Amino acid sequence: MSARNSTTESRALQFVLIGIALAFLSFFLLLPLVAVFSEALKQGIGAFFDAVTTDDAISAMKLTLLIAAISVPLNLVFGLAASWAITKFQFPGKSLLISFIDLPFSVSPVVSGLIFVLLFGANGFLGPWLAEHDLKVIFAVPGIVLATVFITFPFVARELIPLMMEQGKDEEEAALSLGANGWQTFRRVTLPNIRWGLLYGVLLCNARAMGEFGAVSVVSGHIRGETNTMPLHVEILYNEYDFVGAFAVASLLAGLALVTLVAKTVLEWRYNIHGSAKH
Repeated sequence: MSARNSTTESRALQFVLIGIALAFLSFFLLLPLVAVFSEALKQGIGAFFDAVTTDDAISAMKLTLLIAAISVPLNLVFGLAASWAITKFQFPGKSLLISFIDLPFSVSPVVSGLIFVLLFGANGFLGPWLAEHDLKVIFAVPGIVLATVFITFPFVARELIPLMMEQGKDEEEAALSLGANGWQTFRRVTLPNIRWGLLYGVLLCNARAMGEFGAVSVVSGHIRGETNTMPLHVEILYNEYDFVGAFAVASLLAGLALVTLVAKTVLEWRYNIHGSAKH
């Protein structure tokens, strides 16, 4: 007896399942997006631009871009190195390394921020030494960078590890046997094979870095115009009942999410095309 698959289900059941999915997406995705943009433009385009061009808003945007510009390349290097080591070599502690890569997914962002406070805060493990050398980590940009890197470092590695495992080591070994060195093998064989997965991981890492709230909120100190990223600035404006300003800045983050979604779809499409062509 052949197994019954989903394509043989009745049309009524298919419509019900599709309707449930669309209703869920509409309620939890489309309606919030519509609400954000409608509130942002509630008092007109002039009020919107006034809200996103204040000194504090511009400072928050610059800091958000700076944090992403630092954390994403760091995670790119780590993701490449970790995925290369895990998929190409056998070594003691390999399973432990994979578990550590997944750690930020299982730890609350707030707890992650508190870890850095306990390490680098004034009363933390390294706090007195930092104070003696006039170095500031917590309530400053370095602390925000550390918290963001910790939260986002799994994204690139987790995209590359299954991809590189599936591809195996045959092509790299063939290149080495033909006289290529390690760098040539990586640049001409490995990197072209993983480029779409790598771009996808970088894209997700960047989106999370720019939208992170919990860990950054703990280590930033909420210093207006200095350590507030865009999500923190939205919270401050909302708490001050500046709803138009809060939703205006939030709409920029929502726009980033939409751009990320489009770019993700394009990358998946390109990857599927190239993957199908290769096979």
